[in-house]
Amino acid sequence: MSNEKDEKEINIEPKAKKELLAYPQEEVAVIQHGHKSMSVGIPREKSEHEKRIPLRPEAVNVLVRNGHEVKIETGAGNNAHFQDREYAEAGAQIVHSPEEAFSADIVLKVQPPTMAELEFVKNGKAIISAIQMATLQPDYLKLLLKKKVTAVAYELIKDKVGGIPVMRTMSEIAGSTVMLIAAEYLSSDSGGKGIILGGVTGVPPTKVVVVGAGTVAEYAARTALGLGAEIKIFDKHIYKLRRLKHAIGQEIYTCTLDEQQLTEAIARADVLIGAVRSEKGRSPVVVTEEMVAKMRPNSIVIDVSIDQGGCIETSEITTLQNPTFKKFGVIHYCVPNIASRVALTSSTALSNIFAPYLLEIGESGGIDDMIYNNKWFMRGVYSYKGAMVNEDIAKKYNLPYKDLGIIAGVRW
Repeated sequence: MSNEKDEKEINIEPKAKKELLAYPQEEVAVIQHGHKSMSVGIPREKSEHEKRIPLRPEAVNVLVRNGHEVKIETGAGNNAHFQDREYAEAGAQIVHSPEEAFSADIVLKVQPPTMAELEFVKNGKAIISAIQMATLQPDYLKLLLKKKVTAVAYELIKDKVGGIPVMRTMSEIAGSTVMLIAAEYLSSDSGGKGIILGGVTGVPPTKVVVVGAGTVAEYAARTALGLGAEIKIFDKHIYKLRRLKHAIGQEIYTCTLDEQQLTEAIARADVLIGAVRSEKGRSPVVVTEEMVAKMRPNSIVIDVSIDQGGCIETSEITTLQNPTFKKFGVIHYCVPNIASRVALTSSTALSNIFAPYLLEIGESGGIDDMIYNNKWFMRGVYSYKGAMVNEDIAKKYNLPYKDLGIIAGVRW
């Protein structure tokens, strides 16, 4: 009898487990609505110093083959050497007015839309673009809210492992490019000091100072060291300086933001690079006017953080057409989108990031589901259906704030 009872219990146990697993569990269930076809609009960039385009033809082809419609304004890829014909062959619809491109479900741009362009966006649709805190205006935000536009700042989007992919990629490009800019403006033909960026036998090496120990500094240091320059890097965070030395793999001069040490290093520098960024709002001013005034004539200042207001007190925004000005006899280069100088490389890099985003939005069931089901993507949203959902922006411009996480919780 005992054995029969044991066998019954053994046979019943798997069945009981299956029944237990069928009971509702106390977890938030992710809502999946399945694949949704959508239209993506890519207008031509109107800014005189913007030459990038967010999707290359190969990425457009992938989107079209997955059931999505892509509208590209004629000439949008010309500056990055992508022609209308290539996009048309990839399956894109070439449109001849910005209104048509802005009529899409999702508008994808490199630069933020202008006020005039924002008028073209349909109520309740979405925009994915940069957000430039240094030039952001209250009227722009109010129009977004009035039109109930879902606005996503791509430089705020994190990936699934906590990185910020667009900023990382553009910083890599900027860091490599910034040394080429320095070499150009140090030359005699550009009115510089007439020295080579690096060093040759018997001649002291060029002195480069970088303020900020992020990705820009890392790639600038690699390029400078490869050319033989002497480089010093300053940052307020020890862990960033340590990470940088580990990433480069060799001993370099690093120092915390000690005012005396920084002032002395800048006074002797041939090139000063400002690469301090803020996660919230404007970049802090680290290099003062007095420090710049002590630099030798025709030295170079390049402020990579100018799109956030700049970390060098003497910086003023310039353009690719008029990239430099002089102050205290020092050449200043303060173009906000250095990566646009290498538009083909930058566009390809952006496309590698944006195409998977768009495919995942479609697979999620639309941008709403993408936002609600992915906190890493939600981080980039600052305007949502008439609500300001970025607390820092709301406080700065005295706008009502709503927590998007709570909105998501209600939806779930």
